[in-house]
Amino acid sequence: MRKQIIAANWKMNKDVNETSEFIYAFQNEMKGVVTAAEVVICPPFIALDTAFELLQGSPFKLGAQNLHFEEDGAFTGEISARMLKSLGAHYVIVGHSERRQYFGETDEIVAKKVKKALSADLKVILCVGESLAERDGGVTEKVLERQVKAALAGLTEQQLASLVIAYEPIWAIGTGRNATPQQAQDAHAFIRKTVAGMLGEHASAALTIQYGGSVKPENAVELLSQPDVDGALVGGASLKADSFAKIVKSSPKEIPTAH
Repeated sequence: MRKQIIAANWKMNKDVNETSEFIYAFQNEMKGVVTAAEVVICPPFIALDTAFELLQGSPFKLGAQNLHFEEDGAFTGEISARMLKSLGAHYVIVGHSERRQYFGETDEIVAKKVKKALSADLKVILCVGESLAERDGGVTEKVLERQVKAALAGLTEQQLASLVIAYEPIWAIGTGRNATPQQAQDAHAFIRKTVAGMLGEHASAALTIQYGGSVKPENAVELLSQPDVDGALVGGASLKADSFAKIVKSSPKEIPTAH
């Protein structure tokens, strides 16, 4: 059975104190619940150390939102894979649509970051997805195929085991338009088929593919029940502990425990 992974991407939100408040509240919300989904919390860089300390001894993992593809050097304002590891990060998000859109990250840069993260023993959440113009232009599959092939080029099946793909329909993020569960399923199935063509059916079948298009407590159950949707990359709805906990509890593989 593929692993379900539900990750909170806080983006540029929450300072150190707010991070502490969230983690205490979230852990309280999750008391008495055991979920088969792996939960990852990705705060801003400044709060990684605080989050790591507070998550110690819990089942929840720490993730970062970005990294540079070089080991070190004159890259003012950047952070390396080695630095993230030293802060206790387990996961790192690579190629988020906002990084591609606002910071000019190309498929080539994303591929370099994927390789650097994996070489440092970080698990990667690789984001792919099409814009509104691309969706309306009927080129969704072409865009997804290009992004997936560029990012996974040269990777082995063993490396793929440390990678998660997050499908982000950019047109469904903050636009008022939502992807239907069937649209999400279709995109995930196509991504899985593309990976199978590169690394084989076995590797593709074992790959976790998250959905990352405005996941909320209200639509989580239906989205997470799709056969090729293996969790969620959650943005705005992950900023409140009760909201994020509801999404985690929406996992179809949730196992309630007796009180």
